Amino acid sequence: MVKVKICGTTNLKDALLAAEAGADFLGFIFYPPGKRSITPDAAQTITARLRQLDNCPVLVGVFVNETPERMAEIMAACQLDLAQLHGDEPPWLVGDECSPLYGRAYKALRPTSLVEAETDAEWYVPPQSPNLAVSPPPISQSPTLLIDAYHPTLRGGTGQTADWTICAHLARQVPGLMLAGGLTPDNVAEAVQMVRPYVVDVASGVEFVPGRKDPALVRAFITNAKSVIPDA
Repeated sequence: MVKVKICGTTNLKDALLAAEAGADFLGFIFYPPGKRSITPDAAQTITARLRQLDNCPVLVGVFVNETPERMAEIMAACQLDLAQLHGDEPPWLVGDECSPLYGRAYKALRPTSLVEAETDAEWYVPPQSPNLAVSPPPISQSPTLLIDAYHPTLRGGTGQTADWTICAHLARQVPGLMLAGGLTPDNVAEAVQMVRPYVVDVASGVEFVPGRKDPALVRAFITNAKSVIPDA
């Protein structure tokens, strides 16, 4: 069954809603220009409450071109499990044992072509996954890669749909793939069936305004994503 990440969490009500509805991952965006950005202090208040839950999702900090030291500092303060690198971060942050994020970070890619996707994947797939042949990681570990829709200026949350053909091809090479970009309750089942990702990631597709989740859309997205049984 596919996992679900609800991203762009900005308040406790939405975080508890997502956890109760069955989200496996929750994302907090630490990128001030973003419409769904949150401060570390605000995130810390939310995650402290989430950690009291029996079903606490995996907590992810989303960063854009932040320093490794600052990311590690925020992750520690906010009790985050993983870092999602959504900028122009170098591969060593994911794959070098000297990285403060080693073993707890994955790269978001926004490829414009299959060739670009495959080339970038070779750089950013974790080193314990030789030749892009890995088993899907357990829920407590990092996804292998995230594939988002390309936009020339925005880093994510655009509502634009990623190229599912490229994503499906890459997912066959990179188990553990997270799919983002333009997913909604109406199209997520089709995306899961076609791409067969490890995780589907949504922000704008379950909101009524940026940073505020619609309870009905959150529940419908999670239900529709998890109801898919891919063809053999």
